[in-house]
Amino acid sequence: MKTSLSEWLTWMEQCHPAEIELGLERVSRVAESLQLDLSASTVVTIAGTNGKGSTLTFLNRIYREAGYRVGAYTSPHFIDYNERVQINGVNASDQQLCDAFQKIDQARGDIPLTYFEFGTLAALVIFSAEKPDLVLLEVGLGGRLDAVNIIDPDIAVVTTVAIDHVDWLGDDRNKIGYEKAGIFRAGRPAVCGDLDPPPSVAEYAAQIGAQLYQSGTHFSITADENGWNWFAQGEPEPVISQLPLPALPLQNAATALQAVQLIPLPVTPQQIRDGIARAQMTGRMQRLEKNGRIYWLDVAHNPEAAGLLAQRIRALPGCSKLLLGMLADKDCRQVLSLLAPEVESLYLADLQGSRAQTAGQLAGMLPEGCPAQQFSSVTAALQALKIDTNPGDNVIIAGSFFTVSEALQALEKDR
Repeated sequence: MKTSLSEWLTWMEQCHPAEIELGLERVSRVAESLQLDLSASTVVTIAGTNGKGSTLTFLNRIYREAGYRVGAYTSPHFIDYNERVQINGVNASDQQLCDAFQKIDQARGDIPLTYFEFGTLAALVIFSAEKPDLVLLEVGLGGRLDAVNIIDPDIAVVTTVAIDHVDWLGDDRNKIGYEKAGIFRAGRPAVCGDLDPPPSVAEYAAQIGAQLYQSGTHFSITADENGWNWFAQGEPEPVISQLPLPALPLQNAATALQAVQLIPLPVTPQQIRDGIARAQMTGRMQRLEKNGRIYWLDVAHNPEAAGLLAQRIRALPGCSKLLLGMLADKDCRQVLSLLAPEVESLYLADLQGSRAQTAGQLAGMLPEGCPAQQFSSVTAALQALKIDTNPGDNVIIAGSFFTVSEALQALEKDR
């Protein structure tokens, strides 16, 4: 008998032979038994190679500023599993999650479920009971065959399409775009925030009859150092102007505002401005200051995200050093080539687990003549950085959710 959240999570990790098994047949059968009902909520599903989390965060913050109850499902978590399911920014309690897992286990019979499928169903069980005004669902992997896609969203969003997870999604952008567009629904709005999407996104939308809103065609922005404006197709004046520059990527804010135009929950321009100004995320250019050092935590685990992080590093004043730990199934060589030139020195760390890349393996992928120190853990690298840096220096921590998670826990202990 499982009585605690940790017991449930340990059991869930062991109850399916595969970490990932894409497909909707098994999870749909269990969902049907659970009699999930999200009819009281407007549902927005968000897919994309990068930008899912920040687009969701903008929407979450805007609608909470407007006084709506917002449920959000994201993954993975950084420290506590409860982070994955939130109502109005508050993590689900251990009891809520345990009760949901118990219901799922009873409903599934002998149907095997992955860890992610259990978690997705638990979020849906909680949202079905809580009935928030808005439910925001972040796709875990791909879109078409991801467990989140058992729900028919009122609005579907694809943020960006880039090469990642090639073993599961294919090895070119057109294949990946098709998988991500699989969250679109016939006769319902679909938003694409990629400025240069592969043809498969629009082709899929046309094939099923989804109403596609494409960045650069149906909506656009202008921006300068003082702020930015959001335009709808064919309108000479901005729909909303004098928006504050966000801490998270601007293009994802623009994509979120297209979704705002389609969500049937009224918000004012000032609530939008406040939401954008206050939108912050764990592990996305997250700023922490300790002992005079400035730590910037950003997952940046693929080339597209690393390119954006490189631009951010370039704009930072003072000295910057990089702590990097990565998984072996990522394009580590390209990430290193983008980030290494932007920092004064590199600190490479081993990660734990079957998918982990060692610091030595990462060092072997560095551009010629680029030295790096190697460490057995993220925590050990942080200890060295504490000695090797001066007040005012920037420490960039990137490469994986696991890297950022371990760093957050180590920095929390180092008070």
